[in-house]
Amino acid sequence: MKRFGSMFAGLLRVAFAEAVAYRGEFIVWFLATNMPLVMWLLWSTVAEEAPIGGFGPAEIAAYFIVTLIVRLLSGAWVVWQMTEEIRSGTMGQRLLRPLHPFVNYCAENLAAFPLRLVVLTPVFIFAAAYVGGGFTSSWAQWALAPLVILGAWAIGFTAQLLIGALAMHWQSAVSLMDFWLGLYFVFSGYLMPLALFPAGLREAIAWLPFPYMISLPVQTLLGQIDTAATLRGLLVQSAYIGGFLLSALLVFRAGLRRYQVFGG
Repeated sequence: MKRFGSMFAGLLRVAFAEAVAYRGEFIVWFLATNMPLVMWLLWSTVAEEAPIGGFGPAEIAAYFIVTLIVRLLSGAWVVWQMTEEIRSGTMGQRLLRPLHPFVNYCAENLAAFPLRLVVLTPVFIFAAAYVGGGFTSSWAQWALAPLVILGAWAIGFTAQLLIGALAMHWQSAVSLMDFWLGLYFVFSGYLMPLALFPAGLREAIAWLPFPYMISLPVQTLLGQIDTAATLRGLLVQSAYIGGFLLSALLVFRAGLRRYQVFGG
């Protein structure tokens, strides 16, 4: 275990250096993730006429500013990296390393978090000034917020590992990722608060992983749910993370045989 910790720490250092070296690409991705700001303008215009589902202009602003923060902190990109490496054959280089490729991918994603926090600093300051009292006043919720944001990232990361592993069996798994993103945008709370959906549809959506990737962290930070609901959400996040990771490992192991036979 100590040897694993030492190797993982080394991976984090190397991955952080790479993230800094390619900070220009990271900032472009950061600036391109602006859909919550667009939705803020659209929904606030509607809410100025009359509150929608309890959301007035102030509540809409708080919701989408926090949504932007959660999205930028929890985003993952491993599926595109995996599919390209499988297609080009460079996955073979990862297989020669002492640690599983999934561990390498995890280190590369986690190492970018300090850079995310640095780039997000102006957004944090703006959110504190603009949202102000709209944030939760519960210290328990603030303590749980980093965990649910990390859980949101882990759901997306492990789901992408699974989709990326399917690239060993299919010509390309990117189309499946596009389908996943479409569902994510609609059912996560990214484009609109889930509270605005009909009650029956909300109950159905609660069985999907997507609400636990945006809506749960946002509601936790804004105090729209209590601590018990956040803890239940953490349990659901854990179940999805475990399920996606186990499935990804099984699919990846099965795909290795095909990958090696066809000269990957």
